[in-house]
Amino acid sequence: MTTHSTTCVLLLTAPMGVPFAVAGAFALAGARRRRAAVAGPARPPRQRGVAPRRVRVGAGAGASSPGPPLPETGSSAPGPSEPVGPSEPVALPEPAGAPGRRVPRTPGPGGDPATGTLPGAPPGMPARGRRPGRMPSAPPWPGIVPRLRRGRRVPVPGPAGQDPSGSGTEPRSGEETGRGRIPRAVTPWLALVSPLTVLACAVALARTVTRHGPVAAYGLRADALGVWMLLTVGAVAVLACAASGPEARTARRYHALVHAFLGTLATAVLAANLGIVWIAIEATTILTAFLVGHRRTRASVEAAWKYVLICSAGIALAFLGTVLLYYAARRAGIPEASALDWPALAARAGELDPAVTRLGTGLVVLGFGAKAGLAPLHAWLPDAYGQAPAPVSALMSGVLSSVAFTALLRYKVIADAALGPGWTRTLLTATALLTLALAAALLLAQRDHQRMLAYSSMEHMSLIALGAAVGGPLAASAMLLHITGHGLAKTVAFRAAGHVLRLRDTSRIGRVRGLLAQAPGVGALFALALLALLGLPPFGLFTAELGLVRAGFAAGMGAVMGVVLILLLVAFAALGARAARMLLGPPPLPGPPARLPVAEAVPLAGGLVLCAALGVTTGPLTGLLTAAAAIVGGR
Repeated sequence: MTTHSTTCVLLLTAPMGVPFAVAGAFALAGARRRRAAVAGPARPPRQRGVAPRRVRVGAGAGASSPGPPLPETGSSAPGPSEPVGPSEPVALPEPAGAPGRRVPRTPGPGGDPATGTLPGAPPGMPARGRRPGRMPSAPPWPGIVPRLRRGRRVPVPGPAGQDPSGSGTEPRSGEETGRGRIPRAVTPWLALVSPLTVLACAVALARTVTRHGPVAAYGLRADALGVWMLLTVGAVAVLACAASGPEARTARRYHALVHAFLGTLATAVLAANLGIVWIAIEATTILTAFLVGHRRTRASVEAAWKYVLICSAGIALAFLGTVLLYYAARRAGIPEASALDWPALAARAGELDPAVTRLGTGLVVLGFGAKAGLAPLHAWLPDAYGQAPAPVSALMSGVLSSVAFTALLRYKVIADAALGPGWTRTLLTATALLTLALAAALLLAQRDHQRMLAYSSMEHMSLIALGAAVGGPLAASAMLLHITGHGLAKTVAFRAAGHVLRLRDTSRIGRVRGLLAQAPGVGALFALALLALLGLPPFGLFTAELGLVRAGFAAGMGAVMGVVLILLLVAFAALGARAARMLLGPPPLPGPPARLPVAEAVPLAGGLVLCAALGVTTGPLTGLLTAAAAIVGGR
């Protein structure tokens, strides 16, 4: 069903519009704060015809009293009854008709006429002959506004020891003065606006699509496959942003990039045009590159560059494959406006040129496979996941790889109709086996727990690719269930790994011992997430992997399934052994156990409960899952 009702338009546009709007709000707040920090507090107005000259003095024994009054010179300089204010610079006017001429500074009462020093100044610091703008070696004298070395002005406490606003603390420019500020108490709640909007729209679209079929408007289209992926994106984003951790609570640039990233993910899921899908996935590369290098260390910047180079090469291959598919569509007589429209291509796939379609599909599998973490363009993944902040690693592993693979599935549907299922089955099976073998071998030699989770992502993405290769209703349903279960479990695992990194200040597996004893909350969440990733019941990954193996043997791929089971056993042993080293044993240092904040523990525990519920039943999502599996490859 295609409809343009107001409700459907809002449900299709809100998952993209709201994240971009929140990202813009964070970016605008950060820009205002930077401008305010550079500008500083307002300077006192200069009098017409007077060229004030600042006097820099240091603090001495009598620094507790205000500065001395200046003599009358015919100008508006303060007299004996007008002490110099706490935030006003001491200025001496120049005599008329003698611009640039030095004026001897005659000290006030109590000063030394021979040396020209002011009372309270340290010995050896004359008031004359000092170059303006240079900081004295002693602390600033009360009543004088100091200038920082970079030219930044800051207010100083008044005579009563308070700031000019009377708050008792020294204000900072920009954030604390109210210019461009998002209060710290509001930031965590504002960070949840985008994920909750995406999740709510996905729930409403799931109900509409299940009852009435696909919904389309203004170049956007929500079918069962897109809505299932939108549900996954929303659920994983809520878990990642609700437990964002202290490293992201006040970083406006971080939040702006994360919410823009969510907007591009929703665009890639809901766009009906394959060209727009490619643009959205390329935009995720640009945004996540800055997130990978968010810490600005040498290792994080190197990981960001590797990520950009490898994924850009992969996306270039996917672009070339898209161009070839467009060429095949135009040769088949499909109008130019619909030559990249996915419903039109799927309906007329039998008319496409087989040779061009075969070449384009191969390039797309390599290109989007690089974003999904599949071999051979997988080398960026462990470095990026290991250096990015934990919520970013959770989003990249939980949904970015899956969204890129969903785009690949769109091309697979067209290729299967044009060439038959044999071509894509061969490509995806070879890619999946190579990726799974590499992940199992690297897990055996892994000594870093964040990179261990990255190689675990490669393992699970290979199983998802294998499910797409097998085809059929059971394999397709198992693949989609695996995507959602992996996203939930991996989000909890990366968030718990981030807490472990802050607790022990290391990501080396050999240096983490007794995690369950030292931090029971973090250790329990990490252990349960690893059990889910190992495919143990009652979690959803157990049901998904069981369905995949059954479908593989039923499709006549028994030899392939045998190799897969052996490699899974190797990965299971490697991951389980390293997890046991981290979790068990006595803590390295005695002391009270570290507690996990409730605001972060509750969302992560909820994600594990949802992952376990999917392993028992899909409940109201059964109809949506069946319809999505039929789109992917049910026959």
